[in-house]
Amino acid sequence: MKWIVGLGNPGPQYADTRHNIGFKVVDALAERWDIKVTQAKCRALIGDGRVGSEKVWLVKPMTYMNLSGESMKAFMKYFDAKLEDVIVVYDDMDTETGKIRLRYQGGPGGHNGIKSIIQHMGTQSFNRIRMGVSRPTNGMVIADYVLSNFPKSEREAVLAMTERACDAAEHALVHPFDDTMGKFNG
Repeated sequence: MKWIVGLGNPGPQYADTRHNIGFKVVDALAERWDIKVTQAKCRALIGDGRVGSEKVWLVKPMTYMNLSGESMKAFMKYFDAKLEDVIVVYDDMDTETGKIRLRYQGGPGGHNGIKSIIQHMGTQSFNRIRMGVSRPTNGMVIADYVLSNFPKSEREAVLAMTERACDAAEHALVHPFDDTMGKFNG
């Protein structure tokens, strides 16, 4: 069983913000794989299906970003899921908008959702797809920036980045994550 967790914040006011790009990837995968992510369980919206011969769960924590680790921990316990089978998808200011970066370990880099996951998992080693949102260049407060929508000028790049992240997640279902990193980084 594989599980893909997209980080974001619940509620329509956050739907199109930079911080919710993880939810957008889960939604795109749900559409691609015809999985309904509507079941409320483990402090998340979840859905499962088959992709080829692989059972896959899609997870959108409903805890708000800063408590994402609580939802992941609950999912792991309830479904006896393994951390090595997860891919966490989230926004990353240290990656240029439109680019993705795959990693299998590392610190939170100032991301409170990742900080929560590291705290609740007790490790920095888990597969991740970092979605580029760049840093604010106009002196905007970081929290305001990540909770703002992408401007129209970036929408095409964001759509392409979302598709690339979906392709990477799909590739990782049947290939080692190291191989997926080699194919999709750079």
